[in-house]
Amino acid sequence: MNRRLIIMRHAKSAWDTDAATDHDRPLNERGQRDAPRVASALAELGWSPELTVSSDSTRTRQTFELMRRAFRGPVTVRFTRRLYHASLDAVRDELADVGDAVGTVMVIGHNPGWEEMLARLCGQDRRMTTANAALLTIDAPSWSDALGRDTWTLTRLLRPKEL
Repeated sequence: MNRRLIIMRHAKSAWDTDAATDHDRPLNERGQRDAPRVASALAELGWSPELTVSSDSTRTRQTFELMRRAFRGPVTVRFTRRLYHASLDAVRDELADVGDAVGTVMVIGHNPGWEEMLARLCGQDRRMTTANAALLTIDAPSWSDALGRDTWTLTRLLRPKEL
């Protein structure tokens, strides 16, 4: 089965905020504009996720909530602390129980982990700035099998400035 993975970096966050920690920083105005634009582009390309697994930080939660309205069909979401500055291994663990019927999964998180994951899955070093979405595909019988491979194809890298 064709598996599609969207590696989404959170939208631009605010630094001049009263947030107590980095984990609590919200999106700034640009981030609030960019997230829905990327979501609309994903939907137009037919890449609406069936499942989203996201870091539980404020900025990743806000990114998802701004994106969700543009997606076609229901999207199940799971927020987890494990994806806050996560590695590929943490993503593999979080997606280990994804059902084989699920074709498109989106993960929302942070750098440097997302750039490292992209490089390991498809062998391409690409810069993932805020609100960038890397669209990857692979033919694999299951998600656990797919995430164990390093032969994913980077189909497209969506950048808000280019939309």
